Amino acid sequence: MLELTDVHVRYGNIRALQGVSLRVDTGELIALIGANGAGKTTTLRAISGLLRPSQGAITFDGTDLTSASTDRIVGLGVSHCPEGRRIFGSLTVAENLRLGAVSVSDAASAEAELENVFTLFPLLKERLGQAGGTLSGGEQQMLAIGRILRTGARFLMLDEPTEGLAPVIIQQIGHTIKRLKNEGFTILLVEQNFRFAATVADRYYIVEHGRIIDGFANAELQSNMDKLHTYLGV
Repeated sequence: MLELTDVHVRYGNIRALQGVSLRVDTGELIALIGANGAGKTTTLRAISGLLRPSQGAITFDGTDLTSASTDRIVGLGVSHCPEGRRIFGSLTVAENLRLGAVSVSDAASAEAELENVFTLFPLLKERLGQAGGTLSGGEQQMLAIGRILRTGARFLMLDEPTEGLAPVIIQQIGHTIKRLKNEGFTILLVEQNFRFAATVADRYYIVEHGRIIDGFANAELQSNMDKLHTYLGV
């Protein structure tokens, strides 16, 4: 479904990504894991069109995304839930959710997606008139995920969805991510919390200094624990 081939990204003179290549197949949940500053978020930003690769190629279902605009990428079914939630704190829950559907022209489809959001996060339906900035961290994460679902996406990129959340909320987010996968979504997850990633991922890529230095399937997890300890301290 998604493939990156030898992708390089620069921030001025800083080489943030140095030849990243990875593949995400339809229906998979892939975790990018690595230390802070390894290049995980930069990889998602390059896929979503927020950063332009200086070299390499990004394709989605055979369509070249390397130079595509962000709205074109969203229209193809790729959506990005950024680190830190990035909801609009002064807008209500309803208004935040409405913004997720601005590019959806099919009213019936948009309404169906909204009902799906409420099924996943019934608390949001109770908070429709509440300002997003007054929600708890867990509720804001639910809203951020709900907003990208309203785009009609089928490929979801989730950047640090457990950051700063209590263990009980992390567990709820994990259940939601598993449910989304079971519903047919393909997911690329960025996480520093490896123990959480291990509960949901099919495969892993380890990112270090802007490079993919290793990759393995969940079934190979135990045989790779020494590597994980070296790279991540887990």
